[in-house]
Amino acid sequence: MPDGSDGVAISSVRAISDIPAEAWDACAGDDNPFCTHAFLRAMEDSGSAAPASGWTPCHLVAESPSGKLLGCAPLYAKTHSYGEYVFDWAWADAWHKAGGRYYPKLQCAIPFTPVTGPRLLIHPDGLQMGLEEGLAEAMTTLCKKAKLSSAHITFPTRDEAERLTAHGWLLRLGEQYHWTNQGYRDFDDFLAALSSRKRKTIRKERERANSLDVTIHTLTGAEIEESHWDAFYRFYLDTVEKKWANAYLTRDFFSRLGETMADRVVLIMAERHGRWVAGALNLLGKDTLYGRNWGAEGDFRFLHFEMCYYRAIDFAISRGLSRVEAGAQGEHKISRGYLPVETWSAHWIADGSFRRAVARFLDEERRQITETIQEMTDCGPYRRDAPISE
Repeated sequence: MPDGSDGVAISSVRAISDIPAEAWDACAGDDNPFCTHAFLRAMEDSGSAAPASGWTPCHLVAESPSGKLLGCAPLYAKTHSYGEYVFDWAWADAWHKAGGRYYPKLQCAIPFTPVTGPRLLIHPDGLQMGLEEGLAEAMTTLCKKAKLSSAHITFPTRDEAERLTAHGWLLRLGEQYHWTNQGYRDFDDFLAALSSRKRKTIRKERERANSLDVTIHTLTGAEIEESHWDAFYRFYLDTVEKKWANAYLTRDFFSRLGETMADRVVLIMAERHGRWVAGALNLLGKDTLYGRNWGAEGDFRFLHFEMCYYRAIDFAISRGLSRVEAGAQGEHKISRGYLPVETWSAHWIADGSFRRAVARFLDEERRQITETIQEMTDCGPYRRDAPISE
């Protein structure tokens, strides 16, 4: 698929392993660990994101005539809507009732990862070549040729999403809860920015969590061993079972993560009488700590808040990080210093009448979410005179 930019051609490949890691990462950059070749390959090679699980890779690559990779995008053909965190089940149901076929669809995303980051990845040498537009157009071309219902880009940056509107993509607004470092010296300095009542509540929760008969360890790099992943996978499956959810990630995924990205893994583990009993998995970006999965064997009151939220803040302050992103959902995070922020997705719908119906829905949803974010922020835990920014 020529894009008209000095002979650059865009094509699709069937596996991330078909693309050299160095070439992909030169386009992705090093800010976001989830965009890296290593993370995506761990997903695919472990069978977590693979045709058998309903994620068929068809990644886009934009190459110069000499074969240099100037742009790429993580792209999958999906036969369902699991593992996306931007829910379009109602769209699929409506289209099926109208006699259409919603699946398969195209999904430009990081599998099972509700983390904002670039999705149309452009090498510095290709920034002035219109390749972002070319990659997006390649997705719609694939949809038209294969007669697919739609293409979706989930958790792109806001700038990426807004630029796509000029090419017929619809924007969808979502929300998450992030903690922002206002130059805090330590955790007590952060607490001082909160209202008195919230400050006391957090202190009590930390005291109770740390008075439990457990020892909490923060592990990264070579400190993480296979025994830790064995334990963490047990916790992961326990959480999945409690939520009546699907176990998207295989045990092999965690081993591959440890083999190829150990220095970007921050694993917070709780030990009791020589046995691991709880764990929280985080990945480290250039300026952000990303909370991903949590699980525990047994009922340890307040331990979840301590290991997922407060220890993450401790780590971010000690490393001078700007943010902690605590993942999808969870209004309870607000009282713990995590404020609502906007997230975005972009959607291309092939059928005109269906597209107009989705657009009307998104306009109303966007209005409601914008109001909700503002209300939650206004009722947040911070003192009125404390500086707050995202």
